[in-house]
Amino acid sequence: MATTKKKAVRKAKKGQRIRQVAAIPFRLREDGGLEVLLVTSRTTRRFIVPKGWPMKGKSGRKAAMIEAQEEAGVLGKALKQPAGTYSYWKRMTDGFIRVDVSVYLLQVTEELADWREAANRQRAWLPPADAALLIDEPELSTLLRDLTVPAGDPA
Repeated sequence: MATTKKKAVRKAKKGQRIRQVAAIPFRLREDGGLEVLLVTSRTTRRFIVPKGWPMKGKSGRKAAMIEAQEEAGVLGKALKQPAGTYSYWKRMTDGFIRVDVSVYLLQVTEELADWREAANRQRAWLPPADAALLIDEPELSTLLRDLTVPAGDPA
């Protein structure tokens, strides 16, 4: 278990809110339509967005980019400001903890054929409305359903 995760669990047991960062990888189709990338979780196999614990010495944006590379096998440019936040109940070995997640949009520039967690995850490109239907977390589902990508260069 990573030190950051251990620290988060200790904070949660004291009743403090803990946080994670996530990426919503996206691309524009040739017809201008937007698609987002979902991955399956390792344990429950349900669709999620790449997310993880904050990383010491790295901004939330940079940590979200690293999570997208490790969990979804994509590289790209993340927008500077979070696209939104959501909260969910994270399953732990001895119960659940409440987690607040800052979400960054990641414009995908490269999709890797092989990546760190490729053996444990599947990925799917979907229109945001379809992706929203597959997500269990209501706040994240709403964020995906209403997703708009700001005009201009993301980075």
